[in-house]
Amino acid sequence: MTETPAIAKARAEGRVLLTEVESKRLLRDAGIPVTDTRLAGSKAEAQAIAKELGYPVVLKIVSPEITHKSDAGGVKLKLGDAGAVAAAYDEIIASAKKAAPQASIAGVSVQPMAKAGTEIILGATKDPQFGPVVMFGLGGIFVEVMKDVSFRIVPLAARDAAQMVREIKGFPVLQGVRGQEPADLAAIERAIMQLSAFAEKHPEIKEIDLNPVLVYRSGLIAVDARVVLEAK
Repeated sequence: MTETPAIAKARAEGRVLLTEVESKRLLRDAGIPVTDTRLAGSKAEAQAIAKELGYPVVLKIVSPEITHKSDAGGVKLKLGDAGAVAAAYDEIIASAKKAAPQASIAGVSVQPMAKAGTEIILGATKDPQFGPVVMFGLGGIFVEVMKDVSFRIVPLAARDAAQMVREIKGFPVLQGVRGQEPADLAAIERAIMQLSAFAEKHPEIKEIDLNPVLVYRSGLIAVDARVVLEAK
């Protein structure tokens, strides 16, 4: 099959890791809601994009060599005006160069600050024996400490997605506990099915990581995304 422009560009540059901007574009085209994320190669461009998207915004470093952006000082949240964007741009670039002096830096990504929601994680990976596998779990401490996740082999049927959501220990969190809003279970199941279809359609992709995805009473949105290609 014909590779997408983002994948073809990465291949031409000898990369297996897509940038956040490229990853989100791929997933958006697959029908998975993602924050509108654009690449800014300069401070002025970051300010112009922020004005177009509307404040507050988030800035993140864009570099193939920097995978853990927060650890490199490469993330700034809740930026409310052009001055804050300019200062954040300078700080991010300086921090990234200090943390990874040899890294090539394309600029920063600019995206709207999403409103708070229930955090989940969605992913897909290649199992050596079974092929593509989709993963779902609650985000934050649930995935980091409790490893509270569910898996299914691609392709999934609708009942598989429904079972994945309901079999994790943290399912009551999605139903709404201690005054929290219930999460849109149908939107989660839909995203799982879209991810399954995407993984099946793109055997050249080794790994997909959407973390976090923010779920609301109605709908959801992925605020960070990572796509890794199979090495050729």
